[in-house]
Amino acid sequence: MLRLATASLVGTAIEFYDFFVYGTAAALVLGPLFFPTFSPVAGTLAAFGTFGVGFVARPLGSILFGHFGDRRGRRPVLVASLLLTGASTVAVGCVPSYGSIGVAAPVLLLGLRFLQGLGLGGEWGGAVLLTAEHAPAGRRGLWSSFPQIGPAVGFVLANGVMLALSATLTDAQFAQWGWRVPFWVAGVLALGGLWLRSSLAESPRFLEIDDHARVPLTEVARDHWRLVLLTAGALSVGYAIFYAVTTWSLAYGTERLGVGRTEMLACIMAAVVVKGSLTPLVAMLSDRYGRRPLCLLGCAAAALWMFPMVALLATGAPLLMFLGFLGALLAFVTMFAVLGAYLPELYEPRVRCTGAAVGYNLGGVLGGALTPIVATALAEHSGRVPWGVGAYLTGVALFSLGCFALLPETRPVAVVVPEPVAG
Repeated sequence: MLRLATASLVGTAIEFYDFFVYGTAAALVLGPLFFPTFSPVAGTLAAFGTFGVGFVARPLGSILFGHFGDRRGRRPVLVASLLLTGASTVAVGCVPSYGSIGVAAPVLLLGLRFLQGLGLGGEWGGAVLLTAEHAPAGRRGLWSSFPQIGPAVGFVLANGVMLALSATLTDAQFAQWGWRVPFWVAGVLALGGLWLRSSLAESPRFLEIDDHARVPLTEVARDHWRLVLLTAGALSVGYAIFYAVTTWSLAYGTERLGVGRTEMLACIMAAVVVKGSLTPLVAMLSDRYGRRPLCLLGCAAAALWMFPMVALLATGAPLLMFLGFLGALLAFVTMFAVLGAYLPELYEPRVRCTGAAVGYNLGGVLGGALTPIVATALAEHSGRVPWGVGAYLTGVALFSLGCFALLPETRPVAVVVPEPVAG
């Protein structure tokens, strides 16, 4: 289990590295380079628009790769999704700017971002299911949390490379070629991930299925549509929080507050490191106390913390910004640490790869794709403290709280065998 869980963690970290490095570049440099005819705010919105396309593609990737995951197995999905995401990420680093090829530049950027999202849409379902379906029931929360640590590792790695380049290059060098280096690094990481995943065994639960779904999406849409919509709505707050902290706040802090790139990246990365470190602990609690109670607790905490978070961000003080980000990500991890076990347990095995992944990635469309765009627009028409952003995030948290309240508990309950009665 340790070897399998570690391989899933590493692979997920590489895929999310690819996805996150684009978000950081969108917040810092893609607007002026690919949308130079726009105003600064409009350029940032346009860059976040291409960022959002990746989220729109993720449910489509879930459908595509989920079909093969339910029909052919979880393991092939991991290899194919990693190849697609890695190749498209390297290609982003090779796209000439608007000044070189004109409108073709943002068009290429848009297409490659779509392919990134398509690959990542297949990654989560394959990695989580392969781990969850190998894990013993009483420790499924713990072992399934390893792929959930991957996004934090990928984020820190992506932003660590960006931070190192930002700190060592001039602004002109960073804008000219420095931002491309993290995209090229993705190629090396993808090769390492492919080597690591080549030795993984297929899920035993998949091998036990006698009657595989012919068209998994059809069964999901017919028999599980309510569950898919509820999981998507429930997860939207997690995506909204994470990308408000890691993407929107980065742009807001550097452009509106005048905080340096290095300081903003350091504050965000420190909060993400703490979040990633606590993921296994929270997941272990779900094995003891249940998945749903922790999700409800995280949603409630998020609803209470969004206004303090934007107030702390508006100070521009690194320590206070870090505390604001940390509180938000602690609420986030209380929900998302348990999803590796919770979502697969909600769906029957024959359509699990499609159903769980589609629900997970639809939540990304609702929360991740829209949040940087909506928050940027709301902050533009506010004072120094973007209260409108706090109200928006609080509203998303309350919406997700209602969705989680309608979902069932899934934690396996130990069966107690009564002792024989004498006589």
